[in-house]
Amino acid sequence: MQSSPTPTPRSLSLTPFCGDLRSKKLFMIDHLPTEPDHFYDPSGHCWCYHTQLPIGPDGSQAYPEVCTPSRGCYRSGLAQTPKPPVLG
Repeated sequence: MQSSPTPTPRSLSLTPFCGDLRSKKLFMIDHLPTEPDHFYDPSGHCWCYHTQLPIGPDGSQAYPEVCTPSRGCYRSGLAQTPKPPVLG
């Protein structure tokens, strides 16, 4: 019987979407968002917590499909302290 690999602390802290991504619908769910539909209401409007705009601190758009761990300003939804925004 093969044992499952032990998750590393880094893999435990990653979430599918940045913890700073916001939308109106996000405030209506009672769990961590795991798919883009958890953000989208009929308006389709999302924004970044840091900039309060639909543009993130790195100058790129803020929406679920791009606010992922591959982005420089990403912060896990499970992180305890906010990551400072990337400026300039």
